[in-house]
Amino acid sequence: MVESVNTSPVSPRTPPRRKVIERAQRRSTVLTVAVWASLAYFLLPLVWLAVASTKTNADLFTTFGFAPGKSFALFDNIARVFTQNNGAYGIWLLNTLLYSVGAAVGAAALATACGYALAKYTFRGRALVFSVILGAVMVPLTALAIPTFLLFSAWNLADTPWAIVLPSLVSPFGVYLMRVYAADAVDDSLLEAARIDGASEFRVFFTVALRLLAPGIVTVLLFTLVSTWNNYFLPLIMLNSPELFPVTVGLASWQASATAGGGAEVLFSTVITGSMVSILPLIIAFLFLQRYWQTGLGSGGVKG
Repeated sequence: MVESVNTSPVSPRTPPRRKVIERAQRRSTVLTVAVWASLAYFLLPLVWLAVASTKTNADLFTTFGFAPGKSFALFDNIARVFTQNNGAYGIWLLNTLLYSVGAAVGAAALATACGYALAKYTFRGRALVFSVILGAVMVPLTALAIPTFLLFSAWNLADTPWAIVLPSLVSPFGVYLMRVYAADAVDDSLLEAARIDGASEFRVFFTVALRLLAPGIVTVLLFTLVSTWNNYFLPLIMLNSPELFPVTVGLASWQASATAGGGAEVLFSTVITGSMVSILPLIIAFLFLQRYWQTGLGSGGVKG
């Protein structure tokens, strides 16, 4: 009598189907609650801002915050924003765009060059320089505002656009991020191959390294763009001329002038609508540049 032999290809290490299903269906209640709480924390203020910008000043105080008002006043509020004070908001918006784009491009360029040098070159004092950069990340920007103002005042650069752009060019976190990213994204064999072919160090950097560092460059650019766009304390200290104000300081001045006037000119809906309009360029920039974060441009450039 011949016994049947089980020739099934299933390995003895293969987990039972029930365990696979259980692992797929396993959920963490704590993490799920934390994710939803974080999502609500970031999105609810934006939802409130969008809803409040459609209300009149009376509806802001007589209706629920997340409920629409009795009348849809979005377009009237937007028109009032751009016509208030002879169109000052448009000038502030252009100033903010100029400060933010200039600071973002400059900070990304400097951080990329510095991070690449720290990651791919060996020189005396490299560890010390990197330690100083790590220490600078821990220093709050507000602690440097007053010394920066005194320094720029001594150079007669206060109350000029340079007082906002130049301090924003220095990004210790950007340098740290690009140093870590360049160490993994740029393979040494590619650099050596380019040098063997006779390429100079500048050509190696601009033709080989920059393409591989594109996702990191975009990350630093967006971080600097957002931080400069939302910066309030530094422009408040540095600038005195209203025609040089960014949106943050300009909207605050509207609210302060209305309050100082005893409430004769109520600008709550105007300030809220101006705040909503000011974040639209950031959303557009993020949607346009996020594709560079999905995959690295140098994936597959080096064969293992």
